[in-house]
Amino acid sequence: MRGHARLARVKITYYFEVLSSWCHWVEPTWAELKRRYTGRAEFEWKIALMDPSGFPVSRQQCEWFYRRSGGTVMRSTYMLNPGWLEPERQGRYEAPNWVAEAGRDFGFAGDELRLALANAAMRDGRKIGDLAEAVAVAAAATHVDPQKLRARAESPEVQARVAASTQEFHAHQINQRPAFVLTDKIGDKAVFSGLVQLEPLVATIDAMLSDTAAYAAHAAHFGPVPVR
Repeated sequence: MRGHARLARVKITYYFEVLSSWCHWVEPTWAELKRRYTGRAEFEWKIALMDPSGFPVSRQQCEWFYRRSGGTVMRSTYMLNPGWLEPERQGRYEAPNWVAEAGRDFGFAGDELRLALANAAMRDGRKIGDLAEAVAVAAAATHVDPQKLRARAESPEVQARVAASTQEFHAHQINQRPAFVLTDKIGDKAVFSGLVQLEPLVATIDAMLSDTAAYAAHAAHFGPVPVR
């Protein structure tokens, strides 16, 4: 049986990849969730690296994907910039994700650093697959010493954290980013993989908050679960 909750609170974990275009398109949804549920939900992001096979193999292919996501689906007023793509990397773009994770160790656990990296690539076309370029973007956005930031991004500790969060993402038996995992104090769990629209997330969070509040109200009136 599920234990009762002391507080009506939900935890929302957002799994993302810096160079995922769908993560770019979901950012307004993420920002709205944080605004709407301030004080009622806990928010965190975790990196889920894309498999090299998931990246475009050419600029032409990348533009095709961008026309589909930004134009056909999202109906955006702008198209993403494929200039970051380097086919010779064969899908190896861990560097900007390591830098985003390293930022935590300098006090940047919010969204500003990871968004600076993503926008530098997908809006400005900067080749942040190169670690030096990713560090340059991050240092400009945070004013952290670039040598210290690079050393931390290259550290075994940071790279192990990225590998662990990626493994955790796959443990949910999902493979699409963005992904949101919602958990609450009474043991409920909801997983969204690949969706970018606000409405299904709001409906689920509201339902979870309602249930946890009801459990708390019951506990306040009737006490804890009898031991026998």
